[in-house]
Amino acid sequence: MNEEDRRMKELEREASPDRFGGQQSSSSAVGAGTEQTEERREAMSRTVTASTMSSSASSSSGESIEREEIGVSRVTTQPDLERHPTALSRIQTGRSIHSATIGASIRSRTTTRHSKTPLPPFGAGKDYPPLLPDREEYVVEFDGPDDPLHAQNWPLSKKLPVCITLGYVTLVASFGSSIFSAALGRVAAEFNLSTEVSVLGVSLYVLGFATGPLMWAPASELYGRKKPLLISSFGFSIFNIAVAVAKDSQTIFICRFFAGLFGACPLTCVGAVFADMFSNRQRGLAITVFSMTVFSGPLLAPFIGGFITMSYLGWRWTEYITAIMGFLGLGLSLIFLEETYPPVILCNKAADLRRRTRNWGIHGKQEEIEIDLRELLEKNLSRPLRMLITEPIVLLISIYMAFIYGLLYLFLTFYPIVFQQIHGFNAGVGGLPFLGMIVGEILAGVLMIVLQPSYNRKLVANNNVPIPEWRLPPAIAGGVSFAIGLFWFGWTGFRADIHWIVPTLSGLCTGFGLMAIFLQCLNYLIDSYLMFAASAIGANAFLRSLAGAGFPLFARQMITGMGVQWAGTLLGCIAVILVPMPVYFWLRGAKIRERSSFAPTLPAATGAMSDKLDSDLEKSESERGL
Repeated sequence: MNEEDRRMKELEREASPDRFGGQQSSSSAVGAGTEQTEERREAMSRTVTASTMSSSASSSSGESIEREEIGVSRVTTQPDLERHPTALSRIQTGRSIHSATIGASIRSRTTTRHSKTPLPPFGAGKDYPPLLPDREEYVVEFDGPDDPLHAQNWPLSKKLPVCITLGYVTLVASFGSSIFSAALGRVAAEFNLSTEVSVLGVSLYVLGFATGPLMWAPASELYGRKKPLLISSFGFSIFNIAVAVAKDSQTIFICRFFAGLFGACPLTCVGAVFADMFSNRQRGLAITVFSMTVFSGPLLAPFIGGFITMSYLGWRWTEYITAIMGFLGLGLSLIFLEETYPPVILCNKAADLRRRTRNWGIHGKQEEIEIDLRELLEKNLSRPLRMLITEPIVLLISIYMAFIYGLLYLFLTFYPIVFQQIHGFNAGVGGLPFLGMIVGEILAGVLMIVLQPSYNRKLVANNNVPIPEWRLPPAIAGGVSFAIGLFWFGWTGFRADIHWIVPTLSGLCTGFGLMAIFLQCLNYLIDSYLMFAASAIGANAFLRSLAGAGFPLFARQMITGMGVQWAGTLLGCIAVILVPMPVYFWLRGAKIRERSSFAPTLPAATGAMSDKLDSDLEKSESERGL
């Protein structure tokens, strides 16, 4: 942990010492009373929500805190509390979290790249005017927690079109990753390539997914969510057209990479948009549906692409149609998408007020941010890699998620071998068995939604402090289901005399396991690292995208060399070996975090606080009719 990381953690310790200092005694809890409870809730809300906004992949960390019960403004409306002494340390902490992705504000630095050079003349012989008497009075803020400008206060009729648009844009981006797999044979024949080389069209696209968050995550924190999403939709569509008209394989591969780079933006930013728009209770459903679109896209594309390549349209229309879908997403975004990132909303409000009042000192906090390339690299590249190497939780969870994510793209080769070569289906019909995995993913998503009320009750009972290990039981069940599905598929798919529906139904287990593992392990990382969750997710996304890019490259050789049954057995055995990993963290995760340089130590509710929380829980349950 470097000096900057220590400074950020020290700020967090000042804001909520019970989070980092271990367990409080019963007597101190009693002495603190209700005021301490409320301060802890404020700090917890700000820490978790800010971490969620900074993450590069969609996450549901926000499920863990209830802003409505706290009764304070959102994390991005910190200036509402700036004049209250008890909130100053928490506000400073929130700014340090914000700087974890995009850099610090100009005033927070002792030296900057601009301060090393003398100021230029003001011009026309004028002296520099005096500084504003009280700069904080010129900072635009939200008008309380119910300000209609804040995205969480929008009516549902305004939120719903935004959600549908973003769900569609995300589906198209993930759809584009695998539709090229249906055209591999035609591309290889047209450009005289081996099948292994043609697979680069899939691998390089997923490699773009790995590198894209390094650009889109800080961009969304600097300029808001809308601009990056619009730019990425346009770039995604243009590069897909470039693939469709390509005259050589080099152009195809390069443009596929950049299509993935631009396609990574929705995967990076949409979860943050949901964090902007929805309260912590509502966000769970939104994030679950978002995750299903991420995983359904790669499974829908093969049979759609198969029917396209079989038709008179040819393989190039797999890319034309993807580009058309991308432009449709761009059009929907232009119509329905509005800025949701609160700091940028305040900047837009400040710009409007400057024009209307002619008072040019009015500004938003976000306008004080100074971009520093070195700091961007540190926050978005160096720290995630350090956490990947030094944090056992990040490393092992990332390995597990990389394995299942890599298999998602390995199935693009595995399924065609079983259903097209062994069972004799054509390219279109041979892709329909992927629907079994999609149904399994939907079942896992439904289970997560059903379990959410139980999780919320435990959260209330523990003073709204999330215990990361609560996330793991569904992941453990998903791991068992995933391993069963791999053995099932391998030993029922290698013979033509076994009806095709039998290996197809194995997708229920693999799809269920894939979704359950992915969602809950991602939530576990976020709950474990809070203010450093963005870096933990960045490390995880990088490793799993490398696996997604690499697995298709050796899939065909492995399956044809070992045989379907033994390849399935090998993958199933690896899945079985990985099943104890979440079990181990479920049992020992708290002890591991105590030795971590990045993870906070979570206290248990004690004494009078526990009694108060029991009362709150009873009230909460009665309000829900439980």
